[in-house]
Parts: sequence; C-alpha cells; structure tokens
Amino acid sequence: MGELAADKHVKYILAVEKRKDSFESAVLEHLRMNGAYWGLTTLDLLGKRDVVDSNEIIEWILKCQHESGGFAGNIGHDPHILYTLSAIQVLALFDKLNVLDVDKVSTYIAGLQNEDGSFSGDIWGEVDTRFSYIAICGLSILKCLDKINVERAVNYIISCRNVDGGFGCTPGGESHAGQIFCCVAALAITGALHYVDKDLLGWWLCERQVKSGGLNGRPEKLPDVCYSWWVLSSLTMIDRVHWISKEKLIKFILNCQDTENGGISDRPDDAVDIFHTYFGVAGLSLLEYPGVKPIDPAYALPVDVIDRIFFSK
Repeated sequence: MGELAADKHVKYILAVEKRKDSFESAVLEHLRMNGAYWGLTTLDLLGKRDVVDSNEIIEWILKCQHESGGFAGNIGHDPHILYTLSAIQVLALFDKLNVLDVDKVSTYIAGLQNEDGSFSGDIWGEVDTRFSYIAICGLSILKCLDKINVERAVNYIISCRNVDGGFGCTPGGESHAGQIFCCVAALAITGALHYVDKDLLGWWLCERQVKSGGLNGRPEKLPDVCYSWWVLSSLTMIDRVHWISKEKLIKFILNCQDTENGGISDRPDDAVDIFHTYFGVAGLSLLEYPGVKPIDPAYALPVDVIDRIFFSK
C-alpha cells in the first residue's frame, strides 16, 4: 500500500484555483463556491489551511451573496441553498461567521421550507432530501434551527425511508448512498437518529463495498472514491463502520491518487478532480488515517471547527 501524497495534493488544489482559463474552470464556473469548500476543507484536513489568503476568499464569498440573503456559486449567478451552505462552511473554516448577517441568511434558508416539511433548493421549487440536510446543517451552524419547523422537516425525511432501510430523494425514490448521508446526517443533527433502523441500513451500506475495497452508491454500480464519504460517514453516525474492511478501502483510495501531480480520481487511473480529492481525503479522515485531521461525519467539517462553533465561549 502506498502513502497519502499530501504535499502533492496541496499543490494540486492551489493550482486548480489559479487555472481560471482552463476548460474545466469554464465548465465549473457556476460551482465555484462548492469547489472552494471542497478544496479549502481538504487543505484544513491536511493541516495546510494557512497557505491561502483567507481575506481574499472571504471578500469573494461576500460578493456572491444576493439581496435575498442566499449565496450563488459564483459572482453574477443565481442564489441556491447548495452554495449557501458551502459559503457558511468556508466562513466557519476561517472562523469568520461574524461577517455574515446571520438573520438575513437564516431567513433565506428558512423561507425555502415547504408546507410538508421538505425544502426547495431555490425559488424554482425543486425538492430533494439533499436540501433538507443542507438547510438543517446550515441553520445549525448559524444556531438558527428554531427558524424552521424541525418536526415537519424530520417527518418529511422519514417519509423518504425505504423498506431496505435506506432513503431516497423524495418519498418512493430509490435508496442511494448520497441521499442516505443527507437524511442520516439531518436526523443526527436534529437528535432524531432513533428513526433509523441501524442494523438494516448498516447492512445495505456495508454491501456497497466491492472486491477492490472501494464503495459504490447503489447495487451493481462501479466503486467511486466519493462514496468513501457518503457511505462511511453514514456508517460512522449509526456506529456500523466495523462492518466493512477499512484496510481495503484505504488501499482503494490511495490507488486513486495521482502521485506525480497530486489530486484524487473517482477510480484508479482516471482523471483527478477537486471533488474526488476532497471526498478521498475526507474518507481517509473517517478511517483515522495518520496525518489527516478528524472530520465530523454529520457537518462535513473538521472536528476542531465544529467544537469551536458549539463549545467555545
């Protein structure tokens, strides 16, 4: 088994930020807020957050905020709950939540709750349990969960539970590891994990490990490094991580590294990207890999950041 090429990954993340004229940069321009969260959280987990100019990043984030209080994926784009959470998370990383008008941001998020307890992603009304998690996570970090009807939010998530123990994006939707993370984490944050059948769900999740050691998101799919987060964090929250082979998963993640230029791909020998680099390192954090800081499985931020938010005076 190789080792984590941490220094190469740091260089890769910094290079991605500088390449504004590449094809990838143009295609992903509207996702830049998410990219900032993925890249900066990876740097923090590797103990290298200080290599970036936090003031420059914060200034850019605030330029992405709309009158509504929500944040866009980049300057000049429309606000969405997805990018709003990433903005909150990055500001939390830098201990700069004080730059926010918390009431304005939390009112924007709370305003996206529907009558049945679900959440829309933006004014266009798409509903998904991802947005339930995002709203609950963001409002919890801002200490404004009382702005929504938590009971209805929890009941909606429970209505998306399936007979296999998993969760879908809406009631009756197929169980998927990404949606399971969103639902389990939202229930964990709201103190409602007792609604999860931990053995049944744990069985479904541990069945996602394939022969290579990697994890997939649904039965019969190929393994993908990003599920090292979605599956593993869910198993962590329901205390069933010991049902998979940690050693095999670590080996799979390390085999997806570009050890020359940095970055992690979805599968060995594929092209690397910032998304899989983050989820690979976050997965290694949950696996207690040496040299990687601990990450909170529900909030998807380093444990010391969460401790600072909730336990510092």
